[in-house]
Amino acid sequence: MGCSGLKVTNFDGMICKAFVVAITFVATTFSVQAQSWLKEQIEVTTKNQLTRVMHSDALFMERWVSLPQPQFWRKIMLLPPDSCVVNVARTRQILATIAYSSWSKQTDSEKAATKAALRERFGIDSTESLFVTTGKKDFYRFHEVFPTLGEGIKIFEDHSVDPWYAQAILLIESPACLKKSISGAYGAFQLMPAVARRYGLLVNGSLDERANFAKSAYVAAQLLAQTCIPAARNMLNERGICYDENDLGFRLLVMHVYHAGANNVAAVVKKINFKASVMELIQTMWVTTAASFGNNSQNYSQLAIAAQWLLHDYIYSTCDEIRPCSGK
Repeated sequence: MGCSGLKVTNFDGMICKAFVVAITFVATTFSVQAQSWLKEQIEVTTKNQLTRVMHSDALFMERWVSLPQPQFWRKIMLLPPDSCVVNVARTRQILATIAYSSWSKQTDSEKAATKAALRERFGIDSTESLFVTTGKKDFYRFHEVFPTLGEGIKIFEDHSVDPWYAQAILLIESPACLKKSISGAYGAFQLMPAVARRYGLLVNGSLDERANFAKSAYVAAQLLAQTCIPAARNMLNERGICYDENDLGFRLLVMHVYHAGANNVAAVVKKINFKASVMELIQTMWVTTAASFGNNSQNYSQLAIAAQWLLHDYIYSTCDEIRPCSGK
């Protein structure tokens, strides 16, 4: 009958007390989390519009911005598509920036000669693969996605999910546009059809509710809470790696699960197989492949760092007023 004024046996009373304690613990935990998330938020005013965003202090305090991979992707996000960067695939060391038209006009043998000359100039071993990456400034339009961040943060908070993920996903998945990926993902949170349907969205020939921001945000929050975050916890717990769920390293691991799937991330974590800090684990994942965890998967957390870095720059260079979040 529940914990009412009715007479119950001692055993029933023990169950009721345990239930109340459990509910109280969960409520307290969410309250503590909410306060922690609030401390990470700032209110930003630009052109009389108020937006809530998550600050990026951890990037600088933990020196993620000093790593070459995020530095590389920051450059790519700022580079127009008519330019490209020759870089070392494993380390993302930049060897040259050239006009894409000049590169595309070269024959295969000329391209090989260009790479050979760069290898000799920088002392790059022949076993290291070289990539040519075009600028993606036309895709990462942060000024356009910026107004949606506050809405995404609120929806995640309303469903007791870390709002940092809303901001991170909105910045890198499909910023300010609703394009369908090659794999079939669609919407602001790039949800696969099966995932969207699992959480009640309509996806058929005549209607695709993944285009609805609020509904898509709800599904992304549920996917993170029910699948991605628990999977990341399990991987770290199995290896005895200490973590805090509000730390950037843990969040980046969860982002990898969101993008590549729990099984693929578990495969690469198992292949690495060492007990280190989460930050060291993430950096090792950047140069390790397993199952279907390949180059695109390796890049994902690097993109997340670079995007948060650029958001920080955007806020402090263009916004009129910045203050701690009031929680309203």
